[in-house]
Amino acid sequence: MAENQATAEETLQSAGHNAGVVLRPGRAADPVPAETALPEASVPQGTGAPELADVTNEKEGERENVNSDQILARSRQRKLRLILRQCDRVLLMDFDLLAMNDWPDSYSLAAARKSRDLWLFSALIAAAVFLSGLTGFVPAWIAGTGFGAFVIILLLGLPVIRRIYTSKPSYIDLVVKRQRMLRDARKHVAHLEGDDGLIWQCARMAEFNPALSNTRFSDLLRLSEHRVVARNLTRREHVRLYLIYLLEAEKAYGRAQTAFFEGNQEALDKGWQEAVAQPEVRA
Repeated sequence: MAENQATAEETLQSAGHNAGVVLRPGRAADPVPAETALPEASVPQGTGAPELADVTNEKEGERENVNSDQILARSRQRKLRLILRQCDRVLLMDFDLLAMNDWPDSYSLAAARKSRDLWLFSALIAAAVFLSGLTGFVPAWIAGTGFGAFVIILLLGLPVIRRIYTSKPSYIDLVVKRQRMLRDARKHVAHLEGDDGLIWQCARMAEFNPALSNTRFSDLLRLSEHRVVARNLTRREHVRLYLIYLLEAEKAYGRAQTAFFEGNQEALDKGWQEAVAQPEVRA
């Protein structure tokens, strides 16, 4: 019996040493010491935070880019709408009036001047013969013939009688026609220019038609900016140059209008309601 008790004590002591607990007979067991806290998972704390921050920064950058693109689109649409409003009078251009296709050419004017000079010379000769007869230098019948010729020549020069024997306009008719056509063209230019000028504002459409920035139009643009272009169109060449600029401006206007509507459609597709600009109705 004593041997069994000794064997049991040895067994308990060996088990206590193995488990880290010391058991002594006659008292309670010692408490188990707290285990050493193991380190947490080897994954470092906060590894997902930078990734989340990067995603957030990317979203914010994309949002800023979208806002920037929307602001640029809205600014461009407003600019195009202003250009279309300021240059819409190019559509009122009267091509036939400014082209002046019925303008009397230099050959017709020279021929009419030659006929006029011949008529004046004949009238002077007849008058000289008549005056010579009054002084007795020539016989009376020659003086009478000269007087009759003088009267006939004068009558042939009258517009009413002239239309009977010829359909060619006289020199005076051609000059008056030129002046009338030039005056009508200048009135039309003054109507197109208005109070604020026209073509100098259309120069802003040069991005749609580089021809508008040609240096040969610089004088016209300067005169238009000072609102005096109509009074300075004193020759047909000036009016034709103005017409050429209006034709180029009309091309640019059509392209600007197309770009304006395309910009509106693109803004609608992207949901940018603020960038959509409505064209102004012309009065």
